[in-house]
Amino acid sequence: MIGVQLGPTRVAVASLRDGMLGEPLVRPTDRSDAASLLDQIEAMVDGVRAEDVRAVGLGLPRIVDVESGCVVATARPATPATNGAMELPLADVALRDVLQERLGLEVFVDSTANVAALAEAHDEDAELVTRHLVMYTIATGVAAGLVLDGRIYRGATGAAGELGHTILGLDLGGTVPAPMGFPQPGSLEYVASGHALDRIAAVAGRVHPDSALAKFRAEGKPVLSAAVIEAALDGDASAARMVEIWGQRIGVGVANAIHTFDPEEVVIGGEAARAGALLLEPARRVALEYVLPGLGARATIRLARHGGRGGLLGAALLARQEVAGD
Repeated sequence: MIGVQLGPTRVAVASLRDGMLGEPLVRPTDRSDAASLLDQIEAMVDGVRAEDVRAVGLGLPRIVDVESGCVVATARPATPATNGAMELPLADVALRDVLQERLGLEVFVDSTANVAALAEAHDEDAELVTRHLVMYTIATGVAAGLVLDGRIYRGATGAAGELGHTILGLDLGGTVPAPMGFPQPGSLEYVASGHALDRIAAVAGRVHPDSALAKFRAEGKPVLSAAVIEAALDGDASAARMVEIWGQRIGVGVANAIHTFDPEEVVIGGEAARAGALLLEPARRVALEYVLPGLGARATIRLARHGGRGGLLGAALLARQEVAGD
C-alpha cells in the first residue's frame, strides 16, 4: 500500500509494507493548477511504487466526498495569517476517480484528520489496538477524526468530526446571538486553536513584563503559539501558564467528546502535542472534572503516538483497510 499526505505546503508519499512505513518522498506542493498538482502526485507515487502495490490512500486537510474523492471545501476559513495560502486547486476535481485512472490502482481519499485518527487507533506495528477513538488535531485550527468500531466514521456526507465548530459557550442572557462567521465565537476552534493561544499570549506579553513573551514583543517579534510552547518548555512560568489555560480549554472539548462518543481513547495531536505534559495534564484534569460521573472511567486521554507521520501512515492504513474490507 502507498500513503499520500497532501498539504498546502508539501506532499509526502511512502509505502507501507509488513506494517512498516518506508522512508517518505517529500516535495513542496505544486499549487499552480489542478493538472500540475495531479501530475506531481502521480510522479511521486510512481517514485515509491513497487510491482505488488494494490492501492493508494490519500489524506488532505479538507472535507471529502469519499465516493468520488471530490473535495467539498478547498480551503479552511481565511485568516490574516494564512492570507489565502491554504488554498488547494482542487475545486470540482473528482480526485479518487482521476487518480485511479492515472495510476491504474484503487485509490481512497479522506481528510487528514480522519486518516490521522485511524493511524492513532493502530500501534507502532500498524496493528489495530483501539476500536473507539476520537482525535483532536490542534494547530492553527481544530480538526477532529472519529474511529468507531475500528473504522473511520464519516456521517451522512463525509463531514462528521467537525468538533472544532461545536459551541462551548454563548452569552444567553437574552436572545441567541447572530452567527458571526467561522470560527464562531464560543466554538472550540475559536477558544482552543493555535490562533487562540496567539491571542492569550499577546495579552500575557503585556501583563508580565519580565516574561520571555514580553521580550519577544520588545524585540518586535510576533508572540505566536510556537514561541509560547518553546518558552514554556524552556521553563518560562508565564508561557507555561498560557499553555495550561490552553490545555484547560481543550479539556472541555475532550469532555464533550467523551459525553458524545464514549470512546476508549481521546487523542490530542498537532501543534498542541508539542507542549507535552504541560498541556496534557490540565486537559485531562478538566475533562474528567466536566464528565458526568460514571462516564470516561475507561477513557484514556493521551498525546498522539505517531506525531508528524500520523497522516501519512493513516493514509496507507486507509488503503489497506478498504482493500481488505475490514
